[in-house]
Order: sequence, then structure tokens, then C-alpha cells
Amino acid sequence: MVAASISRAAAVPSAHRYGTVAADSHTGPGPVGYAAQPEVITGVDTPFLSIVIPAFNEEERIGGSLERLREFLPGFSDSWEIVVVDDGSRDRTALLVEGHARDDSRIRLIRAAHGGKGAAVRRGMLDALGAWRFLCDADLSMPPDNLPRFFGAEGTPAFDISVGSRESAGARRMGEPWARHVLGRVFNWTVKLAVIRGIEDTQCGFKLYSARAAGVVFPLQRLEGFSYDVENLFSARKAGLSIGEVAVDWQYYPGGKVTLGASVTAYADIFRIRWNDLLGRYRISPRA
Repeated sequence: MVAASISRAAAVPSAHRYGTVAADSHTGPGPVGYAAQPEVITGVDTPFLSIVIPAFNEEERIGGSLERLREFLPGFSDSWEIVVVDDGSRDRTALLVEGHARDDSRIRLIRAAHGGKGAAVRRGMLDALGAWRFLCDADLSMPPDNLPRFFGAEGTPAFDISVGSRESAGARRMGEPWARHVLGRVFNWTVKLAVIRGIEDTQCGFKLYSARAAGVVFPLQRLEGFSYDVENLFSARKAGLSIGEVAVDWQYYPGGKVTLGASVTAYADIFRIRWNDLLGRYRISPRA
């Protein structure tokens, strides 16, 4: 097994415009330790980039976020889609997304029964078609103009999984309450102590996966709450996938969905990950 690479990327803006994926690119989940490159689902309409947004009761924010993405993405890539997974919302979230989808066929809505953020992310990442799949919180607390940082100056991501980081050099946190920041750092310290070292911000809601990496990691995901990020990074490291952190600008917005109960569950989930690993639930069979 090739050891996973954990490193940090500075905030490097890109002048590239990202286009369609070559039809003859390599496909399949690949063996442990493969280089970072996209998997391509055959067909000329395969998008270069999928934006995957899990959403639960986001009627106040989802419309504005989609408008900002629709304004930014055409100047970034010629080939993209937005996949919104509605996690059983009880408000007008799905209706608002449907309105955008009627205006633009590159926007898709997936209606799902309420299963938690992790369940919605897994569904979206596995249903997405893009060669690169960008996980994006519904509040768009990272501005869209940070997206080129994940692709670097050459236009190709350096890692199988690029983790948006509010802790890397060059990152900016804006408006976050002090107590919330401290609680987040305590959780990350616990994660590093018990599960996975070397990643300073496992919980930022903005991450880029190659399609092949998504195909390896998300079928193994068992947690459906807010600790799915930790679980996926843990299984990615076991698979030998390269992981790097990318500094982002992040704006705190009130109205988040993390409750006290969810926070307690997140700590318990850290130890569930270790238990699942002891039971062999994160084993990956090499490709024949």
C-alpha cells in the first residue's frame, strides 16, 4: 500500500478556464496508490465539474447560493453541473431548486428522505457525473471565486482529495463566534488524537474529489451525520489516496444545523470509526 500524502496548498488563483474531459481518459476505481486524475464516465456529455450541495430546510439561502454559482461557473468552466440533494426538507428548498433547474438543465435536484447530511452528501457524490466533484455547503460560506485554488496554477488538482481549510496559511475566517471556533478546534484535536493525523480542518464543508476517489470512498461511508467527513478522510487514507489542504476564505453565517445533540453524536462517531475499522468495514479490494 502506498502511504497517503497529506500536504497543504497555498491560495493560488488560476487564470485557466476548465473545459471538457478527454473521452479516452482512464476509468475505474483504480488500485491503491493511484495518481490523482479524474475518472471519466464514458459519453461526450460528461461534465468536467460537479458541484454537490446537500440541503435541509435551506429556503432562506439556497436560491442566492445557486444564483452566485450560476454567475461564476460559466467563466470558470465550459462543462459543469450542479447537483442539489434535498434531505427531506419541510420548507420550500426543493421548489426553489426546481425553479433553477427549469431555467438551466445543468442543475439537478435529487429528492431524498431525511437521513442526515452525511447521507445526502453520499447520495450526491455517487449520483454526480463530473470528473471532479466539489462538495459545497448550501450557505456558500466559501465564495465561488475560491474554487480555482483547488485546481492550482496548472489547472489540475494536485490531490485525489483536496480539503478546503480554514486553518492553513493564507486562510481567512470571518465573523465566526469565538466559542464556536474553540469548540471546532477541540473536536479537530480529538480527531487527530483518535482517528487521523495531519489534517488541520476536517470539517470545512468544501472539498474536491476526483470521480475515482469518490467511487472508492463514498460506498464505504457508514456514518450519516456530521462526522461523515472524518470517516471519509480516514477511509481515503487507508486506500492510499492523496489528500491535501487548500486555504480558503470562509464567512460564518448564523443558522447552521449543528445542534448540541449532533455535537455529542459527532464525538461518539469518532470511536465508531475506529470500531468499524477493527471490524474490517473500510477494506478496499484492489482492482483485478
